[in-house]
Amino acid sequence: MTKLIHRQPVDAPILHVVDGKEVIPGHYNFLQRFVRFLLEPFTGAWRHRDLIAAILRRELRERFSGSVAGWVWAVVAPLISLVTYTLVFGGAVKLPNGNPANSPTDYALFVFGGLIAFNFFTEMAYRAPSLLHEYAHYLKQTMFPAQMLPVISTLRATTYATIGLALMLVCQLIFGGTLYWTVLLLPLWFIPFLAFLLGITWLLSAMGAFTRDTAYLMMTIAPVLMFATPVFWSHETLSPDMQLVMYANILTGFIEIIRDIVVFGQLPNALVVAWTVFLSSATFWLGYWFFRRQQDGITDVI
Repeated sequence: MTKLIHRQPVDAPILHVVDGKEVIPGHYNFLQRFVRFLLEPFTGAWRHRDLIAAILRRELRERFSGSVAGWVWAVVAPLISLVTYTLVFGGAVKLPNGNPANSPTDYALFVFGGLIAFNFFTEMAYRAPSLLHEYAHYLKQTMFPAQMLPVISTLRATTYATIGLALMLVCQLIFGGTLYWTVLLLPLWFIPFLAFLLGITWLLSAMGAFTRDTAYLMMTIAPVLMFATPVFWSHETLSPDMQLVMYANILTGFIEIIRDIVVFGQLPNALVVAWTVFLSSATFWLGYWFFRRQQDGITDVI
């Protein structure tokens, strides 16, 4: 009795069943790689958590080493900047609630939100291009996870930004007489901001490893960017067309959100939040992708 054997064509795709659905292996492998890429920053940070904690503690200890006042400077420095900018620019803007900022305390709270966000950004932008050069001896002599250095640097800056944020809440309570319930939404501002800064640090540190021009570029751009960002003034004083242009600067959204949450006690504009979260997420993944792509050649050039 002759058996008929059905042979699948050689060029026919082989199907596998995943979650009850037939998928082509190539497509499934791509999905696996994509998901693994999305999880890599988090799984890597968890895997190296002890190393991150040890280096972070050392950096925080060394920040004010040799100083008599020590961590007092972490509180005094933002206050001095706040007083200086308030005296120079006080009353120069119109607040989004429609009232002129003639009161020094009103303007102080208004500008404090902008300073916290902008100073957080500039600390990362200034240090990131030289970050890998600082740890060149580790990267060259050991199997040090270079991609974790931007994480450590961002957590270090987060410590000082948190102090500034606590000062802002205290000032709001003293000058405004109350804390709005919207301050409970601060984590929704803080987490996307951290993602954005991490992405920027990955990107700039990788670029800075190959050329010192990255550091000079940031030193040139950052001071100009301060006055192109609504730190001391409200974006609502601009024409509608210019307001749209300003939102291309992601810092505009972060500054507006923190002011709405803390100073004005109102929910941020949903479109502004969505756009800011989108840009921060895109920066995070782009920065990580770029760093990983350049990582193999980093130890050869630093």
